[in-house]
Amino acid sequence: MSALHFDALVVGGGIAGLQTAVDLADQGFQVALVEREPSVGGKMITLSKVFPTLDCASCITTPKMAATAHHPNIRMFTYAEVQSIRKQGAGSVATVLQKPRFVDGAKCTGCMLCEYACPITVPNAFDQDLGAYRAIRVPFPTAVPQTAVLDAESCLFCGKCETVCPVDAIDFTQKPETFSIHATAVVLATGFKLTPIDAKKEYNASKLRNVIDPLMMERLLAPTGPYGRILRPGDGKEPTSIAYVQCAGSRDKSLGVEYCSRVCCMYAIKQAMLITGALPLGEVTIYYMDIRTFGKGHEQFYQNAKAMGVNFVRGKVAAIHEDENHNPIVKVELTEEGRVEERTHDLVVLSLGMLPAEDLSLDLGNQRGVDGFVHIPNPNSAPNSTEQPGIFSTGTAMGPMDIVDSIVTASAAASAASAYIREFGGLVAEPAETQKEAIYA
Repeated sequence: MSALHFDALVVGGGIAGLQTAVDLADQGFQVALVEREPSVGGKMITLSKVFPTLDCASCITTPKMAATAHHPNIRMFTYAEVQSIRKQGAGSVATVLQKPRFVDGAKCTGCMLCEYACPITVPNAFDQDLGAYRAIRVPFPTAVPQTAVLDAESCLFCGKCETVCPVDAIDFTQKPETFSIHATAVVLATGFKLTPIDAKKEYNASKLRNVIDPLMMERLLAPTGPYGRILRPGDGKEPTSIAYVQCAGSRDKSLGVEYCSRVCCMYAIKQAMLITGALPLGEVTIYYMDIRTFGKGHEQFYQNAKAMGVNFVRGKVAAIHEDENHNPIVKVELTEEGRVEERTHDLVVLSLGMLPAEDLSLDLGNQRGVDGFVHIPNPNSAPNSTEQPGIFSTGTAMGPMDIVDSIVTASAAASAASAYIREFGGLVAEPAETQKEAIYA
């Protein structure tokens, strides 16, 4: 198993991981960034706009992705997974599995001719399976790196992609490779996942095609989305009545998620405002228990949404079913009026909460808190330091937070990691960009 040496290892290529890697690299440290998806960018690159400024999410994320990819002190390992991390002296050793793309990253130019030639269509994971793409493709238009990846489970191995590739980049012989990364400091930026959409059985989300999660709505709202406009997945109809169910995956002891996920109110309000602009004749209703707008400019954002005509209804949704036309029917307890009623909508969005991403086999003892996120023993004095010296965390790996807080904690993690490297490590002599080995790009 080959071994590579770096000053710092950043696990996760979302906005927090990217910011951490660039901050460390700008200080002269040699950084390895490992991302399990074929492209860096994380959840943020899938969003339409961000709250409360309504800036383009891609316009913020893409330059950071490019800066990471082109930085001479950063070596990116995409489509790779950290399988374990163990302490070794003052540093750590990570075992990384490089999954095969079946495409030579050093040769691929991202021309997409292989995608045009491929006869197999598969659900588009980037669009939350709402759209479709080919079994071999560049993951999305702004992907970094712009390297194709082949879905071996769907591929017929017909060879059409290999025939049209102008640089002979297709390589069906690639196999998974395991290698190790030795680093003085490690930063966990493993991000989050949404509460399962079918976790609340009363909502029947797994059976009702017009009940969707917020990331699906983000793709429907995005200019690069699967349909180019807002259509409900069940039948392609343009919805005129859209409802949001708040706290559908948070603040619920029955789901084992008792905490508030912090961002659900704001992303629902943001999406409601964008829907109002995209569907001027549409009605948007937000069913909520409490509206929590505690960030800078968030309360004014909420007031703006009400002024735009977004309907806020205090109530707890007990169940969802549908009529013969597949329109979701929401059974809601109107707490201020003290009664229960059923309301019909064209489309329902469940405001799901944040859960920690899949656990890493860190072999470092108990690194997780009672909520499952990375445990920070001293959040006031050392807000990024875990229980193990030299292991730091940032972003939603530590707990629910918005993009602004993720970036702030990323720079804080880079600062803490920098201090640790200077005390216990020192600069690696060989630049990150030269440590190629026999690992896929």
